[in-house]
Amino acid sequence: MPVAVFDDPGQARAAFRAGTVTPTAGHCPGWTQANLIALPGEYADDFARFAERNPQSCPVLGVGGPGATSLQIFGGDLRTDLPAYRVYRDGELVAEPTDVTDLWRGDLVAFLIGCSFTFEAALQVAGVPVRHIDDGSNVPMYRTSVECRPAGRMSGLLVVSMRPMPADQVERAVRITARYPRVHGAPVHIGSPELIGIADLARPDFGDPVRIEPGEVPVFWACGVTPQAAVMRSRPPLAIAHAPGHMAITDTRDTDHHTP
Repeated sequence: MPVAVFDDPGQARAAFRAGTVTPTAGHCPGWTQANLIALPGEYADDFARFAERNPQSCPVLGVGGPGATSLQIFGGDLRTDLPAYRVYRDGELVAEPTDVTDLWRGDLVAFLIGCSFTFEAALQVAGVPVRHIDDGSNVPMYRTSVECRPAGRMSGLLVVSMRPMPADQVERAVRITARYPRVHGAPVHIGSPELIGIADLARPDFGDPVRIEPGEVPVFWACGVTPQAAVMRSRPPLAIAHAPGHMAITDTRDTDHHTP
């Protein structure tokens, strides 16, 4: 049975805490969604510098203190109030739980990273199709061959999300999303996925494949799953992240991250 669309962050977080698991695209219109990455304190400074050096893929919206389970922009509990998580040990994915309370440590520093779901409502209002929302699936995400700028022990490949659209809609999509620099901004690549190391659009590394209609162009945005790609390469002893597409729904509004 399809999950009802949640209207506000508190309602959504309560449902996730109670066990509802769903991709969050299309939920809580107008409220900003964010990617989660929580790392041991010894890696936090390196990750903060990694984010500064790669602002389009890792735009930081909020950072917690050591062991903090909520942030100013997220009044819920980071351990329970996302629909699904990923747990990495030494860079290897070891679990995909819906509650990480037992794994949360006093030295973990949580970062919330901007998410491109934030600008999707603006695309829809402008008549630009958002295929994964239309089809009720998760957005497709791909590891590219593009290296991020490293910082200390953190390095990795850029991850992108993809939305197909008619060729005559691409310029409009670029204009709209460029006004949201804190949630990835304008696309990083348009068309020709092989030029950024993507061999098969039907086989995303994260999320679900989506149909691409005749005359449509794949458009790629920097993605907040990039920190997970960095974790896979950099191999910290523990990292806790959101399951791709299953975001933290914050208490800030999309308009807070919009430039005129």
